[in-house]
Amino acid sequence: MTQPDPQTTAFVFPGQGSQSVGMGRDLAEAFPSARRVFDEADALFGYAFSKLMWDGPAEELNDTLNTQPALFIHSLAAYRVFAERYPEFRPAAVAGHSLGELSALAAAGALTFADGLALVRKRGELMKRAGEIAPGGMAAILGLDIPALDRLCAEASAGDEIVQVANDNCPGQVVISGAKAAVERAIELAKSAGARRALPLAVSIAAHSPLMATVQAEFDAAVTAAGFQVPRVPVVGNVSAAVMTSVEELRADVRAQLTSRVRWTESIQLMIGQGVNTFVETGTGSVLTGLLKRIAPEASGLPLGNPADFEAVK
Repeated sequence: MTQPDPQTTAFVFPGQGSQSVGMGRDLAEAFPSARRVFDEADALFGYAFSKLMWDGPAEELNDTLNTQPALFIHSLAAYRVFAERYPEFRPAAVAGHSLGELSALAAAGALTFADGLALVRKRGELMKRAGEIAPGGMAAILGLDIPALDRLCAEASAGDEIVQVANDNCPGQVVISGAKAAVERAIELAKSAGARRALPLAVSIAAHSPLMATVQAEFDAAVTAAGFQVPRVPVVGNVSAAVMTSVEELRADVRAQLTSRVRWTESIQLMIGQGVNTFVETGTGSVLTGLLKRIAPEASGLPLGNPADFEAVK
């Protein structure tokens, strides 16, 4: 595989669900620049957080408190290796799915690694607390389009029990989120409406729903405190599904993320419309490449998370 063309290449960064024990270990062993990222994270944590990423246990890594920084660290380590190898390479855009938006911002130079990691840690901590204060649920719905799901969620919501679309991942694969009772009603309505599958996810956190509002003020303060800068490359926002170039736009999108849907399908379509045809999934796993096949089958998805991936880029 030849080195992709920067003018038609976007870097995309995964969110929760992509984590796995061992993530980034071989990258750190192969590349000193990656190792330095893990060492810097360990120093900022004040303990060997990388040991949890590499050795588990899985239950602890899957706690949102740990999952979010783990994914951020691996993504930035992979991006750092690429940037060191190809210092002149400037992608056409960057974007990240949910938590991955913060990885994208750090890769684009809008946040330092230290500020980005601090914000990611705070995000994980606050989302976990929100799940304890106001437990909710999430469900994956396959085979229904967004307008149908918006109507169905409105019908399933009642009073304080609200459910809404949380992740528009790709055509036919959507996640809904909100109050447990409302999610359960929406699942039944989705089945009646002909959904191919409608199944609850094993979470107690209602991410990207109004139930996150309990921690919004604290998260807003953390976003305000973080030293945002103008990004070196265009960033496509989760909430706006638009190109963001100013600090104000970046902050607004990150703040709104907690309670708003991830407009991933639209984000990819926007970049395709601007001439992007190659998406480099930077960090752990290949979830986003799988979604890309459903959104834009004509586009290419390339993994960039382990040494073999770098060997393939010549």
